[in-house]
Amino acid sequence: MVNLDSLSKEEGLKTHLQPVERHFKTEGKELSCSFVLGFPYIFANGNAVKLSTPTVFENDVVWTPLEETVEIFGKAFSKKYTVDTTAKLLKTDSPLAVSSSAKKPSSSSVAKSSSSVAKSSSSVAEKAAPLVRKNAPAGSREVRNIVIDPGHGGKDPGAIGLISNEKDIVLAVSKLLEKELVAMGFHVKLTRSTDKFIQLSERPQIANKWNGDLFISLHCNAIDGNKARKKKTKGFRIYVLRDPESEEDRAIARRENKVAKTYGDKNSKEELSPLDWLKIQARLEQYKQASYTFTEKVIKAYEGGKISKMGSGAGGAGFMVLVGAFMPATLVELGFISNPEEELYMNSEKGQKDMAKRIAKSVQEYKKALDEYLKTLSH
Repeated sequence: MVNLDSLSKEEGLKTHLQPVERHFKTEGKELSCSFVLGFPYIFANGNAVKLSTPTVFENDVVWTPLEETVEIFGKAFSKKYTVDTTAKLLKTDSPLAVSSSAKKPSSSSVAKSSSSVAKSSSSVAEKAAPLVRKNAPAGSREVRNIVIDPGHGGKDPGAIGLISNEKDIVLAVSKLLEKELVAMGFHVKLTRSTDKFIQLSERPQIANKWNGDLFISLHCNAIDGNKARKKKTKGFRIYVLRDPESEEDRAIARRENKVAKTYGDKNSKEELSPLDWLKIQARLEQYKQASYTFTEKVIKAYEGGKISKMGSGAGGAGFMVLVGAFMPATLVELGFISNPEEELYMNSEKGQKDMAKRIAKSVQEYKKALDEYLKTLSH
């Protein structure tokens, strides 16, 4: 990893850190770069570059992946940087451009000792946060208003199975979930309570207007292919709004997002661009840990049921329905409607009640975790 602030200043670039927004910017005549802490992209002179690992903030220093960063700086300043990991130095074969207020560095080194620029990646203490982090703070706001979003509806059937449509399954489960949560004392609102079409971009806005404390969008997963593939692919999966970690998660988000474009939502996209991720990253940072905590509770509550988890049970992708929600938010894929066995279960009264009870339990457990956390803040 490389000390971004030191490298930038040695090259005569101005730097600006916004800790609340977790945004770092370095700019000058030859180069302008934007970074978001915890986000695996650099925006250099208007171009997005994917990083091997996210930029991190550790001990008041912004660290970013060495190889990609020095490649960008090298092209901008027509230099070749070399790394001395033993001495923790970053060197260049040509004199460094030094700002008028800085002294010329000796031996063409960028930094030394405690302010060193180069840092072995194996010694980085802070890694990218896992999708589900154990014992993480749930947030700082009491959970009262729960917004349930039954996916699709009306002219949009969602995924189509052998005997049913996604829109009908998720509406039935949502109504049962509402009943369970109300009995637990929560205030609940559904984005739709009938077979009604609502634009994707409108759903999180409904949650915002209602001052929701938690947004849960319910869906059914699906794949294309032959009978054998459909029978083999199954399981529930809980998603948060996060840069996709696999092509599979990316494809699922594209399928869900495509609906908006198909039915005329001009403000929607099939896939979020790197610039889109940069724009929403500050807001994601505010709610991500609570979203992770709730995801963990759903997975735990869902385990042991008829539908097993797919992989780890957790995923991240650019679901448009989650983009505009100013609250912790998750998208729950109840199971695969393309899997005959899971489709039958999701259409059964027993199955729908069981799924609703399990998700309701996860909300209750999430609230307990948050209440405990709030108690620690009050002492």
